[in-house]
Amino acid sequence: MNCPNCAEELTKKKLETVEVDECVSCKGLWFEDDELRQVKDAADADLNWMDFEIWKHQDKFKVSPKNRPCPKCQKPMPVVKYGATGVNIDCCPQCKGVWLDKGELTKIVKALQKELLTKSFTNYVIASLGEAADLVAGPESFVSEWKDLCTVLRMMQYRVLAQHPDVADIITSVQQSNIAMTR
Repeated sequence: MNCPNCAEELTKKKLETVEVDECVSCKGLWFEDDELRQVKDAADADLNWMDFEIWKHQDKFKVSPKNRPCPKCQKPMPVVKYGATGVNIDCCPQCKGVWLDKGELTKIVKALQKELLTKSFTNYVIASLGEAADLVAGPESFVSEWKDLCTVLRMMQYRVLAQHPDVADIITSVQQSNIAMTR
């Protein structure tokens, strides 16, 4: 496979636990179907439920004209905005691969981490309902969807404790009382 930017041959590179293809010249990265999600999840486990499902919800994404050729199948790849990250990615509708230019993976992970920390309690409630529905009909395995739901619930708990430190004080007091009673 060759780089869609500079036509150099792509070489294998291990990111986290996933083997992807990299251009040694421009440092762009090629992700086969689902590899980008796997790398994102491995980079920060708290992001595992924040999936970018372009192939499931193609109608929700703003698509720019096709530009670069897919490294795998040579079909033109449309440019799609990756959620609210501000990063535009090249996606192949044929083989479901994704091309990221140098530094875009880092920008995606950092933007998702920021989004994770700024979500409201209401956002977490909505996300938990969506993840609960995915347990039954989600695109990933039951175990994967269960982990996603548990992460959302944990993050929702953190949001409550961050917004209401008095609740954390009450929980700590109750726990200390229980410990004292068992002695």
